[in-house]
Amino acid sequence: MKVKYLGNKNSTKVLEYSPNLLDSVKRSQINTMSYYGIDYWNVYEFSFLNAENKPNLETIEIKISVDSNFTVESKSLKIYLASFYKRKFKDSINAYTIIERDLSKLTNSKVKVKRKIKYDSPPKSIKLNGLLKTIKKNTVMKFEGFRSICPVTSQPDWANIYIHSSSDSIDSIKIIKLLKSFREKGDFHEACIDSIFLTLRDQFKIRDLTVCGRFLRRGGIDINPIRSSNKKIIFKNFRDFNQ
Repeated sequence: MKVKYLGNKNSTKVLEYSPNLLDSVKRSQINTMSYYGIDYWNVYEFSFLNAENKPNLETIEIKISVDSNFTVESKSLKIYLASFYKRKFKDSINAYTIIERDLSKLTNSKVKVKRKIKYDSPPKSIKLNGLLKTIKKNTVMKFEGFRSICPVTSQPDWANIYIHSSSDSIDSIKIIKLLKSFREKGDFHEACIDSIFLTLRDQFKIRDLTVCGRFLRRGGIDINPIRSSNKKIIFKNFRDFNQ
């Protein structure tokens, strides 16, 4: 896969605004209609000039559906959003409208953007690490210290993984082994969660299933994919302490 900026050490200069700064990444799963999902992108460093020519610094949430044909490459999104810093807007809604338009065109889907004032608390969960027993259904499990490798830069990515099933009990030993198998594996955040969800559903035969990855931020952005067998997804865009 060829991308414009990721892994390019000469791509740190802030450029003039253009939707062409954005780089798309094709979804790893073609048959996404077999499950539901959302990717929550939290951007902590979005700045622009207000009507009085004064800088605003905001945190924004970008919501991309899993059924989009493409997603956005993270470093290109950072460079694209950084280009807004000297653009003047009457209010932030006008800036969000432009971002929604550009990302919707890039991903071939309806992207939603809004300002984030506060985050929900993480759901109550049991810590999966080191747990040696079968976990009953309707229990939220949390695995801390999930590690995967960026397929372009070979740098590690870290996350907390949340898993829930309302239909089946789950063997903690097997799940821990699955999650640890990603520690030397190169894949993007979304593809990792796709793979975990599909393995648990198809090989472990877990029917009613939701998997949520809360990845630690890089470059002022964290990416949080959720995959579920239910259209109504139980996890919100909460925030873990170490994000």
